[in-house]
Amino acid sequence: MSITYNSWVESFKKPFGALELGEKLNLNVTARDNVKDVWLIVEADEKYIEEIPMKKIQNNIFNLAEYYLAEKNIYFYYFKTQEEINGNIETRYYGKNHENGECRVYLNLNDINKYQITVSKGIKSPKWFKEGVLYHIFVDRFNKVGKINNPKKNSFIYANWEDTPMYIKNNDNEVVRWDFYGGNLKGVINKLSYLKNLGISIIYLSPIFESQSNHKYDTGDYKKIDSMFGDEETFKKLIEECSKKGINIILDGVFSHTGDDSIYFNKYGNYDSLGAYQSLESPYIQWYKFKNHPEKYDCWWGVKSLPNVNEMEKSYIDYIIKDKDSVIKKWMNYGVKGWRLDVVDELPTEFIEELKSETLKIDEESILIGEVWEDASNKVSYEERRKYLLGNQLNGVTGYVFKNILIDFLTHKIDSIDAYNKFMTVKENYPKEAFKSNLNLIGTHDTRRIITELNEDKELFKLAVATQMTFEGVPYIYYGDEAGLLGEKDPDNRRTYPWKNEDKDILNFYKDITKYRNTNKTLIKGDTKFLKLENTNVFGYIRYIESEYKDGILILINRSESEEYIEFDTIENLCNKVKNLKLKPKSFEVINLDKIL
Repeated sequence: MSITYNSWVESFKKPFGALELGEKLNLNVTARDNVKDVWLIVEADEKYIEEIPMKKIQNNIFNLAEYYLAEKNIYFYYFKTQEEINGNIETRYYGKNHENGECRVYLNLNDINKYQITVSKGIKSPKWFKEGVLYHIFVDRFNKVGKINNPKKNSFIYANWEDTPMYIKNNDNEVVRWDFYGGNLKGVINKLSYLKNLGISIIYLSPIFESQSNHKYDTGDYKKIDSMFGDEETFKKLIEECSKKGINIILDGVFSHTGDDSIYFNKYGNYDSLGAYQSLESPYIQWYKFKNHPEKYDCWWGVKSLPNVNEMEKSYIDYIIKDKDSVIKKWMNYGVKGWRLDVVDELPTEFIEELKSETLKIDEESILIGEVWEDASNKVSYEERRKYLLGNQLNGVTGYVFKNILIDFLTHKIDSIDAYNKFMTVKENYPKEAFKSNLNLIGTHDTRRIITELNEDKELFKLAVATQMTFEGVPYIYYGDEAGLLGEKDPDNRRTYPWKNEDKDILNFYKDITKYRNTNKTLIKGDTKFLKLENTNVFGYIRYIESEYKDGILILINRSESEEYIEFDTIENLCNKVKNLKLKPKSFEVINLDKIL
C-alpha cells in the first residue's frame, strides 16, 4: 500500500466517529513518495456525492481541513490516488479493512469496503433513560396476585407456578391452545419494592393489550388492557406506585401487524365489530392487504394469525398516533414514558417519524426504542437503508450486537482483539447519544437464557453481567436472569420467576453490581476507551468523565481458566502508571485510576 489511514486514530480523523450536523471534519492521509494526488470520494443513499482533492502538506501528508457534510445522513467514503508505479501513473482505491479502522487497497472498485460517517441532528435522550437500569417483564410469567380472572377460551392454565412451559400445536406448527400461568399487573405492583431494591429505574412490559395469546404480540384491541392482566384502574395504580419509587414504564408497541382475532380483523367473530375479514365494508378494510378477500391476506412472516397492516393508511396513523384519543396518547396520558417498537425494521420510515414527533409533543422526556438485531446505524431492510439514528426516529435500539460480541468472546468464538474491533466499529458508527442509549441486553424472550447460553458456567455468567453493568449504555435485565433462571429458546426461556427459589448467590451479585453502577457517576455518565490488549484472553476498557481519565475506571475481563498477565506498557497513557497485573481465572478486575494517576 502507498497510503496509511486509520479512522480510529485522531491524527488521521478528527473527531472520532459520528458527527453532529454542523460539526467539521479533519482528515489526514500519510503517503509514500510515489503518491502524486489523493482525493476523498463521498457517497450517500448509494449515490456518488462529491470528489474532493486533498491538499499535500509537510511530510507527505495529504490533508482535508474543516470538511462539512451539509445534511444529516449516513455517508460512506473512500480514497482515490494517482500513483507512480513502475514508471506509469496509475489510479488506485483505498477503503476500510474489514476487521478494523485501517485502510487497504482494493483492485476492484466494486469490492471496496467503504468507511462510514453518521451525521445526526438533535438526538437527545432524557437522563432518566440513559442513566437508568431497565427490567423486562413478561407479565404472564413474572408474578401472580389473586385468583386468575377471565381465562381465555380453549386455553389451559398450569396447575403449578413451577411447571415447565410448553406449546400445544397442530401439524402445521400452529398453536391450538395457549398456555397461561396467571401473572398479572397486580403481581408487578406487588414486587415493586423488590425491583427498587434490585436497582431498577425502568420497567419495560411485554405487550399488555388484549389478545388471545400469552405473549400478546397478536393484538386484539390496542385500547384495552388484557382482562387476564387487569384493567385500566390497575394499570393506573401501577403507574402511580412506580412513580412513587422513581420507576418509569415503557410499553411494547406492536404496530406492524394485529391479531386475526381482533376487533379490527375479527376473523372468528369474537368481537362486536365489523372486521376486515368479515366484510369489504369494514371501517378497517384499508388497514390490511388482501390478495383475495377474505382468505388470502398478507401476514407477518407467513403466520396467518398475524395479518400485516398498511401502516401508512391515514385512518391507521390517526388511530395509533394522531387522533385525540389515539393509542399512544391514551396510554402516555396515564404516564407511560415511551415505547419499544416491535420489529421496527418492518415499520415505514414515515410512520416511525410521525410516532416520534407525536410522543415528544405529549412528553418531551419520552423515548422511542426499536427492536433491531444488527448494527442499527446502517441496516438495509426491504432494500431500504434505514436511518434510525439521525435524530428524528429512535433514541436507541435493542443491543443484540452487544450481546453477540460479549457471548462470542466469553465462549472463545472470538478473541479480545476481535471484540475490540467489533465494539469500536459500533462506537464509530453510532452517534454518541445513541450509543449511550443502547439497551445492553444479554437475554430476551426471543433468545436462550444467558446462563444457558454460557453452559451454566456461573463464573462466566457473572463476567457477562459485570460487563453489562459497567458498559456505556442502558443495562437491560430480562426477568429471572437475576435469579439464575435457565431456559432454552421459546417457550423454555419464558419460565415463571422462581420466587423463594432464587439462586441467592447470583441474586446478591446482581444487587451489588447494580448498586455499584447506580452510585458511580463515571459508569452512568462517562465515555469509553476500548483497549487493544496483547493478551487475547483479556478484554478491557476505560470508563471516564474527562480527558486524561479523570474519574477513570479501568475494567478488565479475563475469560480464561488460567491466570493471565497484563503488561501496561502497551496501553496508552497508562504505561509506568499502573503496575503489571496478574488476573485470576475467569475474573473481573476494576481499578480506580484516580488513585493511581
